[in-house]
Amino acid sequence: MNTNNSPISILVADDHPLMREGIAAVIASQPDMRVVGEAADGHEAVALYRALRPDVTLVDLQMPGLNGMEAIQAIRAEFPQACLAILTTYRGDARAMQAIKAGAQAYLLKSTLRKELTDAIRELAAGRRYFPPQVAAELANHLGQESLTVRELEVLELIARGRGNKQIGADLGLSEDTVKGHMRRIMEKLGANNRTHAVTIGIERGFLEI
Repeated sequence: MNTNNSPISILVADDHPLMREGIAAVIASQPDMRVVGEAADGHEAVALYRALRPDVTLVDLQMPGLNGMEAIQAIRAEFPQACLAILTTYRGDARAMQAIKAGAQAYLLKSTLRKELTDAIRELAAGRRYFPPQVAAELANHLGQESLTVRELEVLELIARGRGNKQIGADLGLSEDTVKGHMRRIMEKLGANNRTHAVTIGIERGFLEI
């Protein structure tokens, strides 16, 4: 948290140079903040955080080496007071909840970065959380709902790849009846009408990557 009058120091971690340049350009236009470092992967993000101790760190969700979640967990384990935000194209509540559990205080959508980035950085530097209205609404809509288990996620991922129950059973070492039981629970938890609907909901909510 930035508690003095010096500019807010920011570390940007994203494997796309154009995204880093775009973020740096927006930040450069603000007199009260500055980019102090740029990382192209998760390992570099952790190393630069350790060296620079920035006020706010923006971390892309999908990066080589350590992904965004893993990088945040690694930084948080070593620096419990770190101020960390996820950058992502994924709106789903499941992914946002994973980010919160990993230690992120913000979940920023790349599609709205130009409008919300500077506001979010100031909120974070002041010690507050920041979630865009659409993400906050999705989290609220699914609050208290039972999440999918690790096994159910594995089954859903294989369904998304077009596997039938027998193939899924062979892949996971389960009987076909057990797979059917998992499928019933997945559909109940997601409110899905059929397998295709379950996959669609899984993608929308961030249980599945596309």
